[in-house]
Amino acid sequence: MGNYSIKELEKLSGIKAHTIRIWEKRHSIIEPARTNTNIRYYSDEDLKKILNVSILNNHGFKISQIASLTRSDLVEHVKTLSEEKTDTGIYIDQLTLSMIDFDELKFEKLLAGYILKLGFERTLLEVVYPFLTKIGVLWLSNNISPIQEHFITNLIRQKIVVAIDGITIKPAEDAKKIVLFLPENEMHEIGLLFFHYLLKNMGFQTYYLGQYVPLADLEKSVGRLQPDYMVASISYSPSLKQLNRFLTELNERFAAINIYITGRPVLQKGFSEHTNLHFFKDAAALKEEFTIL
Repeated sequence: MGNYSIKELEKLSGIKAHTIRIWEKRHSIIEPARTNTNIRYYSDEDLKKILNVSILNNHGFKISQIASLTRSDLVEHVKTLSEEKTDTGIYIDQLTLSMIDFDELKFEKLLAGYILKLGFERTLLEVVYPFLTKIGVLWLSNNISPIQEHFITNLIRQKIVVAIDGITIKPAEDAKKIVLFLPENEMHEIGLLFFHYLLKNMGFQTYYLGQYVPLADLEKSVGRLQPDYMVASISYSPSLKQLNRFLTELNERFAAINIYITGRPVLQKGFSEHTNLHFFKDAAALKEEFTIL
């Protein structure tokens, strides 16, 4: 059962907190519960409703009109809109709703529909990747359980693995080699699988080493494979000291290789002293980077 602050509702819906408060007061869109100390908090049902309200409001529906709709009418309007539009914001919110409801069938159906409309790569870049960022907000606010996260990420993982296996592009003999890996303590591989798919589909010779790769084993693999580039992702939260030590070791052990790294810890804290380490924001940025190499 979710328990969201108004700031978390703002992050997940894209609607400013003060706007949510106005809608509560003037239109009774949602009615938050309150703690013993009179602090607002919101349920899963509140989140689902505000996401649907946000979708309609962003597509020209006046708030007074939305407020007059029943919950079932609200859902039906959003469904109709999603069938007519190719707005990825709608798709992301719909995936979030199906995750909150633990609705595997709906999630699968939505994802298949997006792939049919947009193609697999655009769905990854414009829908799934931002959706996982939204999941990160839920995870950090303790509003999804490990079971929910595993449920969703395993469904997405299956799709990506099948797509990787289905790539028919054969790398040229002189294709640049890329090793993809997750460092020790890192188990969240969905992002890295995205990167693997994108780079392999671009014609690079890719080597996917997967999760929890100790530096000693990485060094042996790199010595054997002789890659031109390396790609890694960090989503767990090491201390600044641990992160500095890891990046310094990467820099020293693989000084001749350009290494591309992403993840909240490295992007938030910022590092510039390691000359062969390059930090990128997301999958789209990585694709752009390797397009111009």
